[in-house]
Amino acid sequence: MAFEDLLEDPVIQKYLHELVGPKGMPVAAAPPDGEVTDEELAEELGLELNDVRRALFILYENDLASYRRLRDEDSGWLTYLWTFKYENIPEKLEEEMHRLLDALEDRESYERDNEFYLCERCGIRFEFDEAMEFGFQCPECGDQVESMENTRLVDAMDERIAKLRDELNVDHEREDAEA
Repeated sequence: MAFEDLLEDPVIQKYLHELVGPKGMPVAAAPPDGEVTDEELAEELGLELNDVRRALFILYENDLASYRRLRDEDSGWLTYLWTFKYENIPEKLEEEMHRLLDALEDRESYERDNEFYLCERCGIRFEFDEAMEFGFQCPECGDQVESMENTRLVDAMDERIAKLRDELNVDHEREDAEA
């Protein structure tokens, strides 16, 4: 997929925005062909040099940019020439989706395996053991905590997990070997 096609995808735009933030987005959204210095990017985009460097470093940390150093023979100063590696974006997105799936499965299991109580006044949620420890009274306001039904939350998580598994072509049954 070409740079231009990648950058037109709203999912990829959101991914880049989450990585570099609003100040770094002009850098991420305008990858030049070939190598470029941070100073050239800052001047071309009308941005602060520190914002450009921060965005470049984040892209580098996420394997979406690389650099090579050149030392000026006369001054000894280092120049960094940056190259964007957006061909790695689909793989990085898939890794993020797998991390999200794992986290959702863990949270869904936690929600399913625990009984919760809620203080309606304070909005504080307690696991059964905590609620019992406090005599089923909120330690903040003293009101009685009520049993909390979380079926809708678990069902919503199950739906999201199923969609993620479909997108990632992962088996619908969580591996029993992990449990």
